[in-house]
Amino acid sequence: MAEQTVVVVADDDDDIRDLVAFKLENAGYEVISVADGDSAWDRVREVRPTLAVLDVMMPGMSGLDVLREIRADESLAETKVILLTARSRDVDVDAGFSSGADDYLTKPFSPRELVHRVSSLLARG
Repeated sequence: MAEQTVVVVADDDDDIRDLVAFKLENAGYEVISVADGDSAWDRVREVRPTLAVLDVMMPGMSGLDVLREIRADESLAETKVILLTARSRDVDVDAGFSSGADDYLTKPFSPRELVHRVSSLLARG
């Protein structure tokens, strides 16, 4: 059997984190959920996931901080990152992509759309 794709999900909102984890697990991914940016960065370094879904506004390191750390670490160059955030202004979206995000999804979001974007992003390699 193929190795399962690992996804780190970081969001300080329990309901959103649980929903994202549930939907991604149902789609066949192994999910590691954390509630803040510092834990997200620790888990990313530890498990080297294929993908991270990061909220931008979290206690400790922000999702953008975690994203910048991932992009600065050459050993994590293959890690895909989706920012999932309530910040929807153009300047916020631009900051996300210029920091190295592979995709940017604003809240409220469709769980089906998130799973679709995860699968599409991972299929592109």
